[in-house]
Amino acid sequence: MANSRYCLPMVFFNLGGEMLYVLDQRLKAQNILPDKASKVLCDIVSQMTEEKCLEEIFNPQLLPGKAAIRSLFDRLAHASIMRLNTSSMDKLYDLMTMALKYQVMLSKAPEDLMLVTLNHLDTIRDMVNSSEPLVASINDIHRRLRGFYKDKTNGEFMYIRHTLLYFFQDMRKRVSILLRDKAQLSDGHFVMPVGGPVSCGADVPGTIRYMENGIVTKTSTFLPALPFTTGDDAGSLELFGDRVTNLGTNLYSVRRELDTSVESFANTSAFPPPDIGGDPSAVEEFNLLAHLVRSSKPPSADTFKLNLFNDDDEVTISSTSTSSHVVHIDAKKSDAHLQSLIKDFSNVNTDQQKDDILDLLDQASS
Repeated sequence: MANSRYCLPMVFFNLGGEMLYVLDQRLKAQNILPDKASKVLCDIVSQMTEEKCLEEIFNPQLLPGKAAIRSLFDRLAHASIMRLNTSSMDKLYDLMTMALKYQVMLSKAPEDLMLVTLNHLDTIRDMVNSSEPLVASINDIHRRLRGFYKDKTNGEFMYIRHTLLYFFQDMRKRVSILLRDKAQLSDGHFVMPVGGPVSCGADVPGTIRYMENGIVTKTSTFLPALPFTTGDDAGSLELFGDRVTNLGTNLYSVRRELDTSVESFANTSAFPPPDIGGDPSAVEEFNLLAHLVRSSKPPSADTFKLNLFNDDDEVTISSTSTSSHVVHIDAKKSDAHLQSLIKDFSNVNTDQQKDDILDLLDQASS
């Protein structure tokens, strides 16, 4: 299906936004000097908005496999003076993916994905507002996004949403902040609210219209099982405007009450599985993209290593299991041979690394 070729910008900018949210929160929590923290965020945004990178992102292509996307964000996270250990990077990526998966599932209408993406861009712009060139770059991305999706129908957005959900399928990690908000169950499943406002432009359930030759000949009413209300106005797609929805905003700086009274899960079985990573030309394009987004080696005096999640706080995650108990594993207790291998990898000059994304895609499909 050709429509899945339009997913990559949403994956890239939404996951990139979630990564910046977590990094911003953790850098502040660990009292990293403001200048260094700002440089980390600005360096990552600078890499995200680099022209050659954007040309590849906005080139219609099938969504690459999970391993390739993960490799891309590994490179992006280290495109600054910050260095993360493997455990921190794993947790960071899990937080990114679970947050976006939750937002995609909560979107009332497929076209709401645009509003979620613009909310991420708006917050990223605020994070780097001290840099006029970066603000201008974010504004340019907004223009490109509008042009990239302007001709998409509701049906095409529906398939884009389905492709995103297919990508996130089986990604299930428990996130403490969602568990405390009762937005997630102990087995990692999300609690989805039902009822309430309907999508913009949709009718409140309760009316049946009988049609003949396109003309309403009869109406009847019924009482729906859940309380529904008229939806909000359409969110603004302009550079500055009311997006209407909070989805895509910074979860770690704004706490929101979530309605979790009823659990419901969408059935997407009516759609065929989307094509992900099956186009050889897409593999080549993503291979180029991964080489564009690569860590540059900064001056050693400015580089700092950071263990993002060394305390028990609201953004720690735990692996999903059938039990409600959380098992904590101390990576420091791994055997000496593994530590030696990790040390060998950490000594590799990142400027000389030539990771083959094609191999990663092969591994993901095997």
